[in-house]
Parts: sequence; C-alpha cells; structure tokens
Amino acid sequence: MDSLLNAADSALRTLFARPHATQACPTGADQITRLDAAESRSSAGLMRVNHVGEVCAQALYTAQALTTRNPVLRAQFTRACAEETDHLAWTAERLSALHSRPSLLNPLWYAGAFGLGLLAGRLGDKVSLGFVVETEVQVGAHLQSHLDRLPTSDHDSRAIVAQMRDDELRHAQDAQDAGAMELPRPVKDLMRAAAKVMTTVAQRV
Repeated sequence: MDSLLNAADSALRTLFARPHATQACPTGADQITRLDAAESRSSAGLMRVNHVGEVCAQALYTAQALTTRNPVLRAQFTRACAEETDHLAWTAERLSALHSRPSLLNPLWYAGAFGLGLLAGRLGDKVSLGFVVETEVQVGAHLQSHLDRLPTSDHDSRAIVAQMRDDELRHAQDAQDAGAMELPRPVKDLMRAAAKVMTTVAQRV
C-alpha cells in the first residue's frame, strides 16, 4: 500500500506540482543567450519534447521501482528517478524562460510510460533493466540530435541538453552493469517508432 501511495504521489507531483531540482540548472556560463522570435519558437518546441521525455522518465522509473522485489534495484531506480526530477525542473524552467509551456498531453504521456514500466517490471528485473538501457540509449541519441538542431546562440538550452545527455547515458550504463538483458530487435524498433510519434506530437501540442 505504501508503494502504491508513493507512486500516486509521484504522478501528482510530476503532472501538477512545480518540480524542484537538487542540482543547479546548467547554463551557458559566460555566454549570453540572445534569440530572435523564430529561434525562440524552435528552442521551445525542442525543450517541450525534452520536458515530455522527463515526464515519461518519472513514470517509467516509478513503475519499475514499484514492480521489482529487489531492494538494491529499487534503490537504483529511485536514485535515477530523483536525477530525472532535476531534468524535469531544468526543462520546465527553460520553457518558462522561453515564454512557452509544457505539452498539454502530459497526463497521457505519463500514463503510457507508467504502463510500459509496469509491463517491463512484470517481465522480470533483467528485462526491466534492458528496457532502461534501450530507453536511455535512444534518449541519449535523441538529445544529441537536439544539440545539432538547437540554435547555436541558445547557450542555456544547449547546456541543459548536454548535461541531460550525459546523465541518461550514465543511467544506461548503470542498468547494463546491474545485469540488463539485450532486448530483441523488433522491440527496440517498436520503442523507436513510439518515441518518434511522441516527439512529433509533443513538439507542437
């Protein structure tokens, strides 16, 4: 019952509360970000997608922590979820600075990701960890593509995305070290296709 209450609390905080980071938001250091209207819209769309990714990360890790019976693994999922909360706060802060908003479909994204996390967890820890590895590798590649697409003058967004990319790839390595199995190619392709749909929609809605 406590686990279920914690999961419900996590969902409510992710979707309706202002996230608070434990680490300072990365910035462009001494570089000043100056964007015209078109560049601001472009950056906002990409950062909205990244914010959705962090909403999904909260759901995935919460569901996987809920389903595992391994206390060490549960602690690992919980730590990763806390780090993803920093990312959630950073992307929300950057969206606000760009005078934009999160995706209107965040409750839908959260519910879908939570369901996937539950399914992965029910299939066993090795599968659950394999799901983390593939998810985080795909997210790392996606964030790298955003670094290629963000306006070169948007130093603040680029600093956030670069730090997120490094953290996500570290989460993938942590899951690999914990005993993840490699997912079948069709599953990886399906995950990639689902992510494509989500990112395309979230950039606009």
